Amino acid sequence: MPPVPPPPEFGPGFGPGFGPGFGRKRGFGGPGHRRARRGDVRGAILDLLAEGQPWNGYQIIQEIAQRTNGIWRPSAGSVYPALQQLEDEGLISPEGEGRRRMYTLTAEGRGYAEAHRDELRASWDAVAGMTDDAAVELGNMIRQIMMAVMEVRRAGSPAQLAEARRVLAETRRSLYRILADDVEGEDAEDAEDAGTASAGEADDLADGEQGSE
Repeated sequence: MPPVPPPPEFGPGFGPGFGPGFGRKRGFGGPGHRRARRGDVRGAILDLLAEGQPWNGYQIIQEIAQRTNGIWRPSAGSVYPALQQLEDEGLISPEGEGRRRMYTLTAEGRGYAEAHRDELRASWDAVAGMTDDAAVELGNMIRQIMMAVMEVRRAGSPAQLAEARRVLAETRRSLYRILADDVEGEDAEDAEDAGTASAGEADDLADGEQGSE
C-alpha cells in the first residue's frame, strides 16, 4: 500500500459554539467504528517487523496509520507496552536507548512470525470492520473542509470570519437535521403501519358484526 500522508493537526474548535473541533482525539468513528484489540496491535507489530526493516515505536504508530489510511492510529499507550511484552517474550530485540530505540525480530521471533503468518495478517484484516468506504470518503472530505476552515481562520478578515461561522453553524444544523429526518421517517412508517393494522382490525370487527346479524 503506498504511503498516505497523515491528516494535518487541527487546533481547538473554530470558534464558540462549535465544540472541541475535528482533531485527531475524537476521530471520525461512528456506530461501526471500534477500537483495535490489544492482540491486533501485537500482531501488526510482528507483521511489520517480519518484513525485515527495523522500526522504533513512533515509526510503528505512523506506519500503521499510513497503511490503514488513518483509520487505525494506535496510541503510544498501546504500542509501547506491546513492544515491551514482545521483548519479554524474546520475540524482538531492541537496539539503542529511549523511545527512539529500534526493534527487530529475534531468531525466535522470525520463527514465530513464519508459523503464525495468517494470524498476524488477520490483525490488519480486523481493521476492515472499523469502517466502510463511505465513512473513509466522508473522513477525507471533513479533512479537506477543515483545511479550508483553518485557512480562512488564518487569513480571513473579521467579516470573512463571521461569514465562515455562519456557514459552519448552518452546516452543523443541517447535519443534525439529516439524523432527525431519518428518525422522523421511521416514526412515520411505524405510524402508517399502526394505522394499517387498526384499519384491518376495524374491517374484521365490521365483518364479524354483519355475520352475527
